[in-house]
Order: sequence, then structure tokens, then C-alpha cells
Amino acid sequence: MSKTYYNPDDLRKFGEITEWSEELGNKFFDYYGKVFEEGALSAREKSLIALAVSHVVKCPYCIDAYTKDGLQRGITKEEMMEAVHAGAAIESGATLVHGVQMMNKYDKLSM
Repeated sequence: MSKTYYNPDDLRKFGEITEWSEELGNKFFDYYGKVFEEGALSAREKSLIALAVSHVVKCPYCIDAYTKDGLQRGITKEEMMEAVHAGAAIESGATLVHGVQMMNKYDKLSM
């Protein structure tokens, strides 16, 4: 097995974060659980959103977890990849729109 910076086994230990801060850890998991309940969005839709966001925030643990969750919810590989592209497009646009700030600063400094 090749070594990685992120240990895949750590994902299974996520619940242990309550050991060092039980009150805050429990509040987080209560909140997390409520967010992913059925509501205006289905659990399937929320899983797909979570997968896209996982890629945008570059969380390998989340990518693993929501790829598995998506498969269990019947999300196809095509739907998953389309969601990843949607997230990438938003992230790219957010980066590029900051180019306006650079352009404004350049114009101001070069006067």
C-alpha cells in the first residue's frame, strides 16, 4: 500500500473528535445529522451537493465518504462527475472574478 498524507483509516475515527471536546463534538454531529435529513432537498440531492463541495474544499475524507454514500443512494458516475464539474466551475469563476480586483489595483497603481 502506498503512503499518503491523508490516512484513509482516519475517516473511521471521525466520531472520536468528541473525546477532546465532548460538548462541541456532540453539537456538531447533531447539526450534521439534521442537515442531511430529508427536507426541501432529498438526502440523495444533499449527498450529491456534499460530493461536489468535497471536491471544492479538497477534502479526501469527504470525497471518499460521499462517493460511497452516493453509490448507496443510486447516484450514477455521470451525475457525480457532472456535480464535480459544477463545483469546479464555481470555484474557477470565483478565482477569476478576483482578477477584477487585480485589474483595478493595476489601473490605480499605473496611473
